[in-house]
Amino acid sequence: MSESAKITRRTALAAGIGATVVAAGIAKTAESKEKPMRMPVAFLPHGGGPWPFVEMGLNKTELNGLAAYLKSVATLPKVTPKALLVVSAHWEEPVPTVMTAAHPPMLYDYFGFPPESYKLTWPAPGDPQLAMRVQSLLEVAGIPSAADAARGFDHGTFVPLKLTYPHAQIPTVQLSLKRGLDPAEHLAIGRALAPLRDEGVFIVGSGMTYHNMRGFGNPTAAPMSEAFDAWLRETGALEASARDERLKNWSKAPAARLVHPREEHLLPMMVIAGAAGADRGTVAYNGTMMGVRLSAYHFG
Repeated sequence: MSESAKITRRTALAAGIGATVVAAGIAKTAESKEKPMRMPVAFLPHGGGPWPFVEMGLNKTELNGLAAYLKSVATLPKVTPKALLVVSAHWEEPVPTVMTAAHPPMLYDYFGFPPESYKLTWPAPGDPQLAMRVQSLLEVAGIPSAADAARGFDHGTFVPLKLTYPHAQIPTVQLSLKRGLDPAEHLAIGRALAPLRDEGVFIVGSGMTYHNMRGFGNPTAAPMSEAFDAWLRETGALEASARDERLKNWSKAPAARLVHPREEHLLPMMVIAGAAGADRGTVAYNGTMMGVRLSAYHFG
C-alpha cells in the first residue's frame, strides 16, 4: 500500500471515529435535554404578611434567619428550573385550580399594613402550558380540576419567592388547595403531580408549620409549637408510607389543633409529601417567628 493510501485510510478512520464521537455527544446532549435532572420539592414557611419588605416591629434576628433561608432555596435545585409550581395556603377552591394567565397580576391578600405593602411587585411570567399539564396529570389520577385566568399571585407566593427569585424570571403557576382540606386528598394531588419533577418543574408548598393567630407573640404558645414541630420533623424523615400515614392523621399529633385551629397552612406540606414519593425529608430550616417554632422541609 502506498504512503498516500495509508494516509487516506488513516484520515478516513479518524473522520469516522470523530463522527461517531460527535454523534454520541449529540445523542447524549439530546437525551439530557429530553430528560431534565429530577427536581427536588420543598415546603417552606412564608411568614406573616409582607414581613421582609416593610417594617412590622418584629424581632430582626428571627426575621433575618427566615429571610436567609428563603434566599437559599434558589440553590436547592441543581439546575435552574424550567418553571415553578407553587401550592399556596392562601387559595382554596372546590377543586384544585390552576392559574392560567400568561402575565399574572398581584393579589394583595393582606390587610392593615403600611401603604408600601400594596406596591410590591413580583412580575414572574405565568406558564399556560404548565397549567394545562397540571390539569392533565390530575385528570389521569381521577382528580377533577379547574382553571382560573384572572387569579394573581397571592402573598403565599410572591412574598417568599421575591426573596428566593428576586428577578422573577422563572415562569410560575399557582395551584389552589381543595376545600374541605382533606389531608389524604392533598397527598393524592401531590402524587399525581410527581411526574413534573422529571420535567424541570420545581414544586413548592408555601404555608406555615405553626398558624394560630392567637399564639404569635404569646409565651404560652411556645411549648405547644415546639411539641408539634418535633412531631413534624420526625414525621418528615420517615419512609414514605409511614410518613404519609402520619400526615393523614396529623390532628392526632401533640398540640395539633392548638397549633393549627384550621389546617390550611399545613396542607401544602401534604402536597409536597405526595410529590416527594420515596424521597425522605430533611429539615432545611428550623427557627422561630414571634416566639413560635417554624420549620421547612426539602425532599430529593
